Amino acid sequence: MFGKIASSEAVSKDFGLLVLRVGIGTSMAVLHGYGKITGGTDLWSAVGANMSLVGITFAPVFWGFMAGFAEFVCSILLILGPLFRTATLLLAFNMLVAALRHLSLPVDNPTSGWTGASHAIELMIVYVALFFTGPGRFAFRLGRVK
Repeated sequence: MFGKIASSEAVSKDFGLLVLRVGIGTSMAVLHGYGKITGGTDLWSAVGANMSLVGITFAPVFWGFMAGFAEFVCSILLILGPLFRTATLLLAFNMLVAALRHLSLPVDNPTSGWTGASHAIELMIVYVALFFTGPGRFAFRLGRVK
């Protein structure tokens, strides 16, 4: 089985994208997104308040919900493939805000600074790269019948 996957460059790239999509998408949805999207208005308000770091100070509950939506729903879209590029943009923006949050924390906070922001920055780079590569061949697509 692995011989066939590795023997074709196109198939191996598409399989690699599938592994990346499933791994990153599942991790984000389960470890970050689910807790946020089910967290309720108090959590959404606290998370959404971080939008002030990009100059948006209204509707923190909405923005907090959207962070959970991006991390959970967009991660599922990332895994499956439909609306792939829209999902990667929302996830990349979410990681930008998360990185800014870590960079804005007081120095004595153990998750502050570049070390604290590095995970969000790395994921933002992954999402931007996936935006440009696309989901690969092994993805569901809306409106396409072959």
